[in-house]
Amino acid sequence: MNRLIQGLFAIALLPAPALGAIPPDDFAACLDRIRDTARSRDIAPTTIDEMLGGVTPSDRVIELDRRQPEFTTTLHDYLNARVDRGRIQSGRRMLREHADLLGRIEADYGVPARYLVAFWGLESNFGRTTGSMSTVRSLATLACDRRRGEFFESELISALHLVDEQTLAADQLRGSWAGALGNFQFLPSVYRRHAVDADGDGRIDLWDSLPDAAESAANFLRARGWTPEQRWGREVRLPEGFDYRLAETEQSVNEWAQAGLRRANGKALPSADFDARLIVPAGAEGPAFLVYPNFDVIMRWNPSRAYALSVGLLADRLVGAPPLHNPPPDRPALPVDTIEALQTALQTRGFEVGPVDGRMGPRTREAIRTFQDQQAMTRDGHPDRSLLRALGIEQSEDSNDVE
Repeated sequence: MNRLIQGLFAIALLPAPALGAIPPDDFAACLDRIRDTARSRDIAPTTIDEMLGGVTPSDRVIELDRRQPEFTTTLHDYLNARVDRGRIQSGRRMLREHADLLGRIEADYGVPARYLVAFWGLESNFGRTTGSMSTVRSLATLACDRRRGEFFESELISALHLVDEQTLAADQLRGSWAGALGNFQFLPSVYRRHAVDADGDGRIDLWDSLPDAAESAANFLRARGWTPEQRWGREVRLPEGFDYRLAETEQSVNEWAQAGLRRANGKALPSADFDARLIVPAGAEGPAFLVYPNFDVIMRWNPSRAYALSVGLLADRLVGAPPLHNPPPDRPALPVDTIEALQTALQTRGFEVGPVDGRMGPRTREAIRTFQDQQAMTRDGHPDRSLLRALGIEQSEDSNDVE
């Protein structure tokens, strides 16, 4: 599933309507508006008719949109499903098999081979699962859905441009439920702006040409600000009695070392003056990470912390790093209705949580941190059982945590 553009999940923080089909009249009116927009962008009428004629909405796309694992899976389960033995072994084999190509790309773009292979493994299982759903149907469905219509309408227009410009044939537009394409699951707008013809055959093929696909991925990362001499971040060990009010703050690596942070294995942090942010994505009982500027670049590919951690940790494992020293606790995720109750309780107390949508967005986590601070609780932004009790929220015994 593609997650390349930040808006894909940033806009997802808007209120979600109830799961259900798009009414036919609404969909038809939406397509008419999109046709008008396409004509205003100088897309040929024949292309518009060919691509949009007979398109119907997909209930399956709406269902998958509402059940994205970034919002419904704990960090423990998310990482275990992605940074797993099979993907690590396959990734190491890909590093060996494509060493010359990846080495050349690293030299030209400054993106180390292990990161490209990690993205490749997470996005399409090394090209095995690029998706077979109609890109136009998926994007039209999401464009006409109330929740993120503007974003996906723009992607649909980009898909029409790809065909109108003869970059792709209409029958090539097949991919993920969210409209993503090829080995690295590029959205159409990213395909247009960043895909390159690396093998020199006169066309850009992100499915069957690994040189095109891998170099395009490196080109995208470089355009988003990848810093060649830095890694993504690292797991760290916090000192005894650590003040969690420092979580989510940023200072230099050297300053974090002075504050008592060490590598996860207990060794001293490297000497470095660039800024790093401390995150504790599973709360005080889970792992802590110092994340560097390249972590934010990964999140410009997909603005999910769980995904960005998966990329960084998988890249590390591909070159021999050990598993996490302090893995996330294995606990059930909070149900959507419990998160909604939590958001409502915080909102009632005057905290800004964003939309009450059952999703743990950054504003909800910041509201939790502020409430925890006021209650003299550990300020880790994590909704554990003690937080729910403090907010007067009842919860079943078998569901007591969330990523």
